[in-house]
Amino acid sequence: MSFYYRTLILIICSAIAFQLTAQTPKYSNEFLTIGVSARAHGMGNAVVANVSDVHAGFWNPAGLTELNKPFQVSAMHAEWFAGIAKYDYLGIAKKINADPKKESTFGFSLIRLGIDNIPNTFYLVSPDGSINYDNVSEFSAADYALIFSYAQKLPVTNLSVGGNAKIIRRVIGTFGNSWGFGIDLGSQYKLGDFRFGLMARDISFTFNGWKFNLTDDEKDVFLRTGNEIPTSTLEITTPRIILGAAWVKQFTPKISLVTEVDLDFTTDGQRNVLLSAGPMQVDPHLGFEARYSDFLFLRGGISNIQKARDDVNPDNFIYTLQPNLGIGFHLGKFTIDYAFTDIGNVSQVLYSHIFSVKIDFEKRDPIDDLN
Repeated sequence: MSFYYRTLILIICSAIAFQLTAQTPKYSNEFLTIGVSARAHGMGNAVVANVSDVHAGFWNPAGLTELNKPFQVSAMHAEWFAGIAKYDYLGIAKKINADPKKESTFGFSLIRLGIDNIPNTFYLVSPDGSINYDNVSEFSAADYALIFSYAQKLPVTNLSVGGNAKIIRRVIGTFGNSWGFGIDLGSQYKLGDFRFGLMARDISFTFNGWKFNLTDDEKDVFLRTGNEIPTSTLEITTPRIILGAAWVKQFTPKISLVTEVDLDFTTDGQRNVLLSAGPMQVDPHLGFEARYSDFLFLRGGISNIQKARDDVNPDNFIYTLQPNLGIGFHLGKFTIDYAFTDIGNVSQVLYSHIFSVKIDFEKRDPIDDLN
């Protein structure tokens, strides 16, 4: 376990040192914290230690070594704010070395969070002061992430490691765009019925270089309406460390239970989380999954536990949390999952229905082709 402690201490020290010497925006690239798969959402996103399928490419690449099929594909779609914001995910994972001692897996994930058909009212008002709705056009604001994952089992018994290289593209119509690059590292360790996970997101400090392309007329509109003209800048995402511990118990040949507790350590400043210690903020969340005969999965979780001052009495604190529910079915090559959850806000208005599907592909036997 010293591997975990050394890695964690290195990340924490680096993050604190960077915070002292650079200004970083809070919630940078926050769309990458929403999460993929209805299974994870139903469990309150507490899956870093127990994830073992194609979705590990996002949650913890080390879990890709536990892939139980040669090839898996998964997709998810979710909508928020009455369908205004759309979130889509496509994931692929493939074993590239089946040797149990050198088992390795490659993964690929594509994520898009976008708001489309946004009215562009720059030219709504004509130079003579009249309003012309024919001058209203539309644009999209979208965030993209392309993640390449690789995982490898180590010579150390029950220890796996993995890494992500991610390319980030963010676009705001024709007005502005950015490119970013970052690296994640993860590991998983088994000890009897227990599973331990470590995920270090943006360990490289992800950099997004923003460039804005405004015409003189558009800049004039900004000035006349009292808005600041955006300038090209560099946005930095500081590391996020997630520690997870899971308990996996097989009660009968058909009934089993998975429970997990995760701690998210953020380094980008003060947040309304349960635990706060200077530059480090700790956000706990937990989840469970009851399985029946590898066919039916019932899930629940608690996340987004927040601590905030009472508006009525500022001397007091109030605590809120977000419950999550989910269910899944495994039918042949297909696994269909559903979750009723919130994007990360305690408001009931934002609760949404999330669906995802996973497909298993078996390796074709050459003898079958001859027959």
